[in-house]
Amino acid sequence: MTVVVVAAIGVALVLLWGGLALASAVIATHRARSAADLGALAAAQAVQRGVAAPEACAVGMSVTARNGARPAGCVVAPDGSVTARATTRAGLGLYAAGSGTTTATARAGPSP
Repeated sequence: MTVVVVAAIGVALVLLWGGLALASAVIATHRARSAADLGALAAAQAVQRGVAAPEACAVGMSVTARNGARPAGCVVAPDGSVTARATTRAGLGLYAAGSGTTTATARAGPSP
């Protein structure tokens, strides 16, 4: 009987750990997407105001960083649209298990 209880507790802990790791990955993905969206919008708005591409990307990357992600790239197209990339780290903070990064890309600006 004791072995069954210990096994059941072990299975419950493994399932809990898996659920927490999955939730952490989902949250990191949403954070990366929203940061990339906001960074692209900020950079596109700067381009529309007449700011040069490097400065517009700097604005976008700053907004991306302030929203909890690491800027991973910014490109201003000739049509004035901006593509921004952001990465975030997912993980439970315990050991290396469940740790990883997620990347999101967003585009903002005039329609092609």
